[in-house]
Amino acid sequence: MRMFSLACALAVASISAGAAQTSTTTTKKAPAAKAAPSAAARTIQLTGDDKMKYDVTELTAKPGETLKIVLKNVGTMPKMAMAHNFVLLKAGTDQVEFTKAAFNARDTDFIPAAMKDAVIAHTGLAGPGETVEITFKVPAKAGTYAFLCSFPGHFALGMKGSLVVK
Repeated sequence: MRMFSLACALAVASISAGAAQTSTTTTKKAPAAKAAPSAAARTIQLTGDDKMKYDVTELTAKPGETLKIVLKNVGTMPKMAMAHNFVLLKAGTDQVEFTKAAFNARDTDFIPAAMKDAVIAHTGLAGPGETVEITFKVPAKAGTYAFLCSFPGHFALGMKGSLVVK
């Protein structure tokens, strides 16, 4: 009986200690979240594949609209050889020059540091089965803005499109 009482006392003490730990854990403040854009973002789904193509090549948006681009790599080739991203460029940016500069920018996910100011928004790289996303505000000026995959060779083989702002 004495052994049973001791076991019960230890169990109660253990449960009490766990509850105390739980209560202190739940009273911690959550880290501050980034401020959400003022308007809800409209989500656009894109896929990229081993043929180095986006499934959608023309997007439309209103000036100043908030978009969330979700890019899924539906290919099967290894990420080292066939990753995809979404890079939206400022109007007038030379896409060929941008992708040439991106060729040796592996450390920055093929976003060349020297041309970073030409980028409106970009995702990270998505390997097979992976999804990446970016939320951004569409430029306020109407016009056509190019988007592309900056992974070496993908733009040259047609992995590009346009965002038409009107």
